[in-house]
Amino acid sequence: MTTRRSVLKGTLSFMLAATAMTTLAPFGAAAKAPQVKTQAPGFYRMMLGDFEITALSDGTVKFPAEALYVGAQDQIAALLTKAFLASPVEMSVNAFLINANERLVLIDVGTGGFFGPTLGKVVPNLIAAGYQPEQVDDIILTHAHVDHLGGLVAGEKIVFPNAAVHLNKRDADFWLSPANRDAAPAAKKDFFAAAVKALAPYREAGKLNVFVDGAEPVPGFKTTLRAGHTPGHSAVAVESKGQKMVFWGDITHGDVVQFDEPDVTIGFDEDAGAAASARDAAFAEAVQQGYLVAGAHTRFPGIGHVRTDSDNFDWVPVNYSTAL
Repeated sequence: MTTRRSVLKGTLSFMLAATAMTTLAPFGAAAKAPQVKTQAPGFYRMMLGDFEITALSDGTVKFPAEALYVGAQDQIAALLTKAFLASPVEMSVNAFLINANERLVLIDVGTGGFFGPTLGKVVPNLIAAGYQPEQVDDIILTHAHVDHLGGLVAGEKIVFPNAAVHLNKRDADFWLSPANRDAAPAAKKDFFAAAVKALAPYREAGKLNVFVDGAEPVPGFKTTLRAGHTPGHSAVAVESKGQKMVFWGDITHGDVVQFDEPDVTIGFDEDAGAAASARDAAFAEAVQQGYLVAGAHTRFPGIGHVRTDSDNFDWVPVNYSTAL
């Protein structure tokens, strides 16, 4: 006769046997969820006074540091190793969206479709962050390299239909000049072609504005000429309630080598000596004033402070916060 005790005993025996089978089965024999292998949307949001700042990742690109950096070649590998990195370094490409309440302003726009699948993510990350390209009022370009303006277009189509694009006149004159393109070495001609392709639709639509050194292309967005990387390379500063952030474009590529060795330049500099001097000035000002810095190629989200240390300078990333 089946009793409650015998049923419980049988059930217990079955559970113990099943547990043993599971324990002894080869690892991976049971069906598991596949690995996803994709990152979360690349945006990070913080407040600067009354302004909402959203860092937007365009993605990353492999950066062969020992080939592209110029100077201190013997130290590069050691500096990277000290930071638990190795060349090629996965380098961030960042853009920044500022909701200044009255206007929505984008600083740089990433690469668009000009590079491979690891880049070109500013627009999808902008949308993931809760905005649409049609809402952007102004785009201020720190300079006219393709990884900063490529996202202006998708093929021949304008991506930001309601935005005015602002670029330092020195860069507009340089990169949109057919004579300069013709005189450029073969390896650099694509930079000119990309600038023309990305900017031409906005110029034809009357939406490309040039600004002079030190101007405010958008009220409250003050520029400082940091020439060298390109002729019109400019930092952009905003302030709200006594808090200041400077978007300094390509003052550095990465946040390791050039902080310890500021005189190290990069092969993309138009005037390496001027670029190194601009970096010295930008570092000194950031340390003296203690403001936040947003870098186009510092590790995402690319926002932090600069301080001095025993090896010249150091990058201190902003503390992560979920509070706004």
